Order: sequence, then structure tokens, then C-alpha cells
Amino acid sequence: MEPCRVSSVSLCLCGNYAFMNTPQLLFKNRRPGETVFLDGYRKTGGYEGLAKALKTMTPAEVRETVKASGLRGRGGAGFPTGVKWSFFPADAPGEKYLVCNGDEMEPGTYKDRELMRADPHQLVEGMIVGGYALQVPVGYIFLRYAYEDCARNVERAIAEAAAAGYLGRDILGSGFSFELHVHRSAGRYICGEETALLNSLEGRRANPRSKPPFPAVKGLFGKPTTVNNVETLAAVPHILTGGADWFKSLARTEDGAGTKLYGLSGHLERTPCLELPIGVPLREIVEVHGGGVRGGRGFKACLPGGASTPYLTAAHLDVALDFAPLEKVGSRFGTGGVTVFDDTTCMVAATLNLNRFFTRESCGWCTPCRDGLYFVSWLLEKIERGEGTMEDIDTLRDQIRNITGTSFCALAQGAVGPLEALLRLFGDEVEDHIKKGRCPLKS
Repeated sequence: MEPCRVSSVSLCLCGNYAFMNTPQLLFKNRRPGETVFLDGYRKTGGYEGLAKALKTMTPAEVRETVKASGLRGRGGAGFPTGVKWSFFPADAPGEKYLVCNGDEMEPGTYKDRELMRADPHQLVEGMIVGGYALQVPVGYIFLRYAYEDCARNVERAIAEAAAAGYLGRDILGSGFSFELHVHRSAGRYICGEETALLNSLEGRRANPRSKPPFPAVKGLFGKPTTVNNVETLAAVPHILTGGADWFKSLARTEDGAGTKLYGLSGHLERTPCLELPIGVPLREIVEVHGGGVRGGRGFKACLPGGASTPYLTAAHLDVALDFAPLEKVGSRFGTGGVTVFDDTTCMVAATLNLNRFFTRESCGWCTPCRDGLYFVSWLLEKIERGEGTMEDIDTLRDQIRNITGTSFCALAQGAVGPLEALLRLFGDEVEDHIKKGRCPLKS
């Protein structure tokens, strides 16, 4: 039977409008205020990807299909999933683990929460398929402490899958066995860094680990481990049922692949979380799906992929939201969390607000992050009060150079992304704060 893989029509569930010809994979079962569990999931092709993998494909063929699909990590870094899986010693005997990163604590990013609220079996199936591909017997889903509703949904989905024979010993008579557990995190943004996540999962302080060795060699409990994002794993069953070429064809850019969950926030008329092709123009996100800037104001800037991505301006509205196009204009795709700022926004204050978050969430393990981000906040506070000097701008640039590439993990480098874009794109506004002795946007 041909599985129901995609719906050609999508209705945004956060506003009274529809947009046509939008392929839906991850949100095809999404309904307002509802969660689809086993019966509803199977009616739309659920677990057919798993059955195909176990009955007709070797683990190596599953890995190769995911690699050929062009799927890239949806958690922020964007590393090719199939390449990451190729580093894993799947054929080696012994204890191994697959871990799902559901920490999701970056401001403006909430797409994994929406996925688990709507259709948690996708994640469960993706974990099982990933376990088979990597020949891993145990998986953990690491969830942000505040995602209690998501944890309950996923735990129910795990119980239903086990009762139906999709989890446990000898799944579907294949000889492959897999067990899956939910871990409720104690919190902190740093747990989104994969090695800090592994330390937290072991009950240790959530500090990043030195690499090498990488988790594929020495991860959870010192054993080979692969860590993937919620959205990444949920896409895997669709790749198996539709095929690698089909998945690649869903993107609007030549080098893109698949669809993406975009979480809108900020100064927009509508702020839905919705599924659109990789490569959708930023202008379409803002003007069509977001309904335009709130109150008819002008578009000033946005964060295209979460709080750690450099700003874009109105000059970038026609850029395609994909990894390479965004890197070309000096930003990153990140998590696809698009936060829009209108023309009344003070970009110094916005950057200060973001930097305060990263300063607070630093684990304090290394000097560039622990002290450098604190110093950046102090300088921005000084400038925002109207007490800054031109030398402070030079010092901020020095801090960017001092932090980038020197911190123990990527938290600090991501944290100065908005700061770098502030100085590059809104340097005149920063200077106005200093010359006028106050924020020029405040009366």
C-alpha cells in the first residue's frame, strides 16, 4: 500500500488563513488543540517507514538513504545527518546509544514543542529507525524541564508503540530490539550542547566535554553515542517512505532538502509555527505567513534562525531561508525561529537583551564565555544608558575576536552573532547612542 506521505494543502492553525501547495510531512496530522496518537498516526502511514526499514533494508542501506536525502540537522548547527551517522561504529559490537536532543531553550525557538504536542509518534518512529540504522539497542529522549505536556505525549506514544510491537524485543519479527526512555532535564540552555547534554543525562554538571574524543567514539556512559534533534529524527521515516530524491525535491533551492518547521515571533500580525519548504524567501515568511509587520510598521530587522543568529535587514528580505544563502549574507539558518523587529526597536537594547540571556545561561566553564559575555553586557548597558564612548565600540569588536573560536563550546560564539551584526548593520545607531548621550529612539 502506498503510504500517505504528504498533504498538498496546509491550513495555518494559528490564524484564519490558508496557503496552498505547501507540502506537509511533520505537521500533516496537526489539528488545533489535539494530539494524534497511535490509531490516527497509522491511518496516515505511521510506522510504514519502520516496517520498510526492518523488512526490506539493511542498516547500511537506511544510513545511505538518509545521507542521499541531504537531510541536515534541524537543531541549529545544520550538520548533514547521514554524514554524522557515517562516523558512528554501527557494525561494532557492544553497548551504544542514540540520544534525542529536545532541550530547546533558545529564545524564539519552539518548533520541537509544537511537533511533540501534535504528533509524538513521529519522533518515536524516527528514534526506532535511527536505532536500527546505527544498530543501537537503547535510546533516550532528553527534554527541556518545562515541556511536561510533551513528555507526557511522548511517554504515551512509547507505551502505545511497545504494546503494538514497534518497541521491545524482536520488533516486527526482524530480530532487532530497541528500548526507548524519556529523560526530563533539570534545565539550562547549555544542555542543548550535545556533550553537556550527555553529562546532564549521566547526572553530572552540564558542562561541555573536551573533543576529541567525539560522542561517536566516547559518549553516554563512555560508549559510542549519536545525538540528533527532535525535528531531524522525525523526518527520517518520511525519507524512507518517500525516498531520498523525493525528499530533496521538496526544497525550493537547488542545494536544499526537505521541509522545515519555522517558528515566527516578534512584531508580526501573526506568529504561527508552520511547515514550509527549505528555501522559502524571508519576504514570504514575513508578508504572507506572518501577515506583515504588526500595526503597519516598517520592517527593521529579524533573527532568521533563533537568538544566536546574526540579524538580517530589509535588504535581505528576498534571501532564501536555507543554509548556504544565509551564510552568504552573513547569518545562519539555525533552528528556523524567525523573530521580527519593527522600526521602533532599539537594536542596542535588543542585542543587550539577547546577550543577557546568554550570559545567564553560560555554564561558567571557560573564561571567554563566563567573563567575556558578562563584559559585553556591561558595555552594552553603558551605551544604552548614553554613557558609552567610541572606544567602547572598538572594545566590543575586540570582544568578538576574543570570544570567537576560543570558547570551550559554541555557546559564546553564537551569543556574539547578534552583536557582530549590530555593529556591522546598525553601527550608526550605536554611535547615535554615544553622540546624543541617550537612546535616540526614546523620547
